[in-house]
Amino acid sequence: MPPNGSQARREEILRLATTTGLASVEELSRHFGVTASTIRRDLARLTADGRLARTYGGAMALTAHPEASLRQRTTEAYAQKRAIARWAAAQVQPGETVLLDAGSTVGALAHELRTARDLTVATTGLTALHELADVESVHVECLGGTLRPLSQAFVGPLTEAALERMTFDRVFLSADGVTADGGICEADLRQTRLKELMARRAAHVYVLAHAAKLGRAPFHAWATLPSGWTLVTDTAATDADVAAFTARGTRVVLAEPADEPAPAAGED
Repeated sequence: MPPNGSQARREEILRLATTTGLASVEELSRHFGVTASTIRRDLARLTADGRLARTYGGAMALTAHPEASLRQRTTEAYAQKRAIARWAAAQVQPGETVLLDAGSTVGALAHELRTARDLTVATTGLTALHELADVESVHVECLGGTLRPLSQAFVGPLTEAALERMTFDRVFLSADGVTADGGICEADLRQTRLKELMARRAAHVYVLAHAAKLGRAPFHAWATLPSGWTLVTDTAATDADVAAFTARGTRVVLAEPADEPAPAAGED
């Protein structure tokens, strides 16, 4: 039973944020059986004490999980991700076999592919599986393995073994950060190794990353990409951002975001 005392409740909030990467106001309110206002006061106190960092709709632990959870990232740069996803979906042709990474932007692409016909999609991400599970015109292959809860992605030797048995017309990769010289930056070495293997199995490689991720290196695990890959970002990318990538032979696409509201915090 969740603790009811203020101090005990705050300690439990901190524990949940540390172990799951997310403390959502709505979820915590239900979990503890208290009002959202009470939870907001708890989060404000923990933030003031330097124990949590506030995020849109909640808070996250400062130390144990500097990587944001997939649920947190879903509402960030929403319009930009949807624009990137729409452009990417337009590249996919009937009869192709494509590979989808995990991640919120690639998840948005999976949503766009719900109207596709005669398509085979393999994926390492739970979001893509959920989006396409009921689409009869799309054949779905799950590259299972070890589930990494924070990113909702399958990783590890079983995933890699399944990947070796397939080739793809296109692969769409996500990134925590992406630089012109380093490639894709991620929080987990298993994910970066898997991304490199995914890129090797596809004829066309796309990295889907909104402009705020360009030039960022928040972690110390890297995936080096083969030459000729395409960066799909949004129109907030600066000329300097674009020039750094094009100078190294990377094609850069700028997708124009539409004016659309983001889903409410906590929605998938």
